Amino acid sequence: MEHFDKQAIDAKVASGLPYQHRWHNRFHLEMPFGLINDPNGLCYANGEYHIFYQWNPFGCEHKNKSWAHVRTRDFVHYSVPELALWPTDEHDKDGCYSGCGFVAEGNVRVFYTCNAKDAQGVRTSSQRFGTLQADGAVKKEEFALQTHPAGYTAHCRDPYLFTRHGRRYMVLGAQADEAEPRGTVLIYEETEAGWQLLGEPAHRLGQFGYMWECPNLLQFGQYDALLFCPQGLPPREFDRQNLYQAGYIAGHLSLDGMAMLQHTKFQELDRGFDFYAPQVLQHEGRHILFGWMGMPDCDADYPTREQGWQYSLTLPRELTLRQGHIYSQPARELKALRIQQQTQTLQAKNTQRLEADLYTGSEVLLNIRLGQAHTVDLTLRYGLEKTVLHYDRHTQVMRISREDMHAGARGLRQFQLYADEMLTLQLFIDRTAVEAFFQHGEEVASFFVFPDKDIVPGLELTADAPLAEVSGQLWALDAFHYGKMG
Repeated sequence: MEHFDKQAIDAKVASGLPYQHRWHNRFHLEMPFGLINDPNGLCYANGEYHIFYQWNPFGCEHKNKSWAHVRTRDFVHYSVPELALWPTDEHDKDGCYSGCGFVAEGNVRVFYTCNAKDAQGVRTSSQRFGTLQADGAVKKEEFALQTHPAGYTAHCRDPYLFTRHGRRYMVLGAQADEAEPRGTVLIYEETEAGWQLLGEPAHRLGQFGYMWECPNLLQFGQYDALLFCPQGLPPREFDRQNLYQAGYIAGHLSLDGMAMLQHTKFQELDRGFDFYAPQVLQHEGRHILFGWMGMPDCDADYPTREQGWQYSLTLPRELTLRQGHIYSQPARELKALRIQQQTQTLQAKNTQRLEADLYTGSEVLLNIRLGQAHTVDLTLRYGLEKTVLHYDRHTQVMRISREDMHAGARGLRQFQLYADEMLTLQLFIDRTAVEAFFQHGEEVASFFVFPDKDIVPGLELTADAPLAEVSGQLWALDAFHYGKMG
């Protein structure tokens, strides 16, 4: 194990703020050094949101997995990130893997997977609780499970707690130990005798990948949504185009029958290149999601690794469920990032072209009445480089192309999107991270661009025939503020 000196690591993080490199994002959570990935431990306590996330402070490899931690009251002002949880003993010597957070008796508690391997590389996984202390470190405490159940491999990880009728349950990502490994989730109930395995909920997906990671079990009124990340699905024309997926099925969870009843097909939460391992916080009737902007086993696609850091978290998104489909919209608090002195009104009628100069960080809201147009291109232009969002009204397909960017991965992503007369877009454009919301959050796409030059991008909207009307707003966005919090 590496030597984790919390005081020295925290001081190094603080000295790296504010970010200076042109590829560092201004309003996305990231770190001045090391590799971050899954958001973890989301919870709300004593007026503050707590956000933990996976972090390797020693390099840009998936090793030395620890948890970093920030606090915020408004998703704009944040505490300086700190090291909170790291490998210390034989149980988690090979990584403090993902898990959830909750509040008990006013204390922030975490529940995470301990990962350890023996000399032959054989993995052991266990699920452990901890409590956040006043010094910012998590005190490791009791185990819920010290091994994986029979019939499943040691790839049991990422516990997520939920309650039903006053009782507490856990959903755990898992892999069935069969001739062809099969992804699934396991549900446990907390009893006086400990955590009892109820089983894996039946579903209609069939063999659906070799591993399911990062499960979340959410309630939307009378409906349940099981979020998970299946690995091993082949790509299709309009979905499953990333190496690994992050999505959900919505229906009714029967704990008595151990089944997801009347559930939808598997739907992806994000259609972009760079989204995985989402976690959702439920607070005061809201479902607030953070995702990892990145993709496992694709580290070479992200050139910031050469600068000593890698990946971001998404902006917080508020989820709603309508007719079996999850809509994602930027958290309402993010409006406070708008700089009112730097705003533009976008307005035109019967036009095939609209251009605007963006800011160092921008939010763009566009309502496009299509009129006679059959195809529409929204281009982010970085000098000679560009990223294009292309919509075809005939095929009802949105395509995102990074083919004309130089650094990092390129490629295409395409998905079906219905727009009859009106196409709506809301974009958050950071230095490298872009998040695009379509049709009021019916779909969303997260992706990185790494422009060669340190220039503010331009926005171009073009169509193959006159658009009846384009209206919208463009705001400059402030950066996140990091500092001491009471």
